[in-house]
Amino acid sequence: MDLEKRLYLVRKNTQEIITQEELRDLLETNSRPKAYWGFECSGFLHLGNGLLCGSKIIDLIHAGFNFTILLADWHSWINNKLGGDMKNIRTAGEYFKHAFTALGVPPSRVNYVWASDVVVDKKYWEKVIRIAKSISLQRVMRALPIMGREMSKSEIETAWLYYPCMQAADIFELDLDCACAGIDQRKAHILAREMAPVLKRKKPVCIHTPLLMGLEKMEDRTKEFDEDEKLNTEILSKMSKSVPSSSIFIHDSPDQITEKIHTAYCPPKETKGNPVLEISKHIVFGRLKEIVLDRKPKHGGRISFDSYSELEVAFASGKIHPLDLKRSVADALIKILSPVRDYFDRQQDMLRRMREIQITR
Repeated sequence: MDLEKRLYLVRKNTQEIITQEELRDLLETNSRPKAYWGFECSGFLHLGNGLLCGSKIIDLIHAGFNFTILLADWHSWINNKLGGDMKNIRTAGEYFKHAFTALGVPPSRVNYVWASDVVVDKKYWEKVIRIAKSISLQRVMRALPIMGREMSKSEIETAWLYYPCMQAADIFELDLDCACAGIDQRKAHILAREMAPVLKRKKPVCIHTPLLMGLEKMEDRTKEFDEDEKLNTEILSKMSKSVPSSSIFIHDSPDQITEKIHTAYCPPKETKGNPVLEISKHIVFGRLKEIVLDRKPKHGGRISFDSYSELEVAFASGKIHPLDLKRSVADALIKILSPVRDYFDRQQDMLRRMREIQITR
């Protein structure tokens, strides 16, 4: 595969790459660079942390990357995910393996690593301590939003302070060329880049994907997760498994998908802060070549779009009614997620174990 095609695959559906020049240089000089994505092992995967991330991982694998998915069980424990119960956290990690396979990530092309296997090495903790000794307590506190914690939170566990240093150390311990994550993990990656000279290691190229919005209109704007107002709004409004009604999970039934999209916030002609359009942009066009609206003749008849920009212009002009858009997006999601439902039809025990965790938390 030529360089430009590889660059296209890496850049597709991303929000930020640090830096574009370093990425090009990496691909020019390394046919099999090493990349990773770290996941806390908690609840069910949804469109944002499942399908969007899975699609990006597939892109990088096709671009020739040697890819690792870090199942961050220790990080999940520190962050009190699933009540801090390591047995449940490990079950969720096993579910993640199944989920990414169902989403099309080829198990033979990705390396799953447990954080608990990484932390046994004394050299790992040497990296953590060197990073911690090189930054201030204030700097660590400002990075806590990578855990989903507010910047202004006054009552914190001491263990939380290890988290940013560990996330940066993970990158060096795995000897990575590239770190991937949602844009909300930016501070951890910047910390790693700044610490690279301290540890005498290469700076990782950082690939950041957008945060998919939840389906409901964002009402609470008082919490502060980042100093940057735009990024803070993105974090506040992102799809979250803790709000099931505002999330579409990867193994939701067709009826559940249809109902959730039908009730989603989607004001006429509004393109900003519109979750249905966001799903069209990042999910539907990320997997399908077109989006089709099957309208009755009196409402304009059948129409298709082969790019998001065309769809956005038509919606902004009022040529597309929100209900027609919702129906087409729901149909597209049902089609895209069909292989996932088929896969988990054969893995009912895995879903049962995850549901039991959710009930007994």
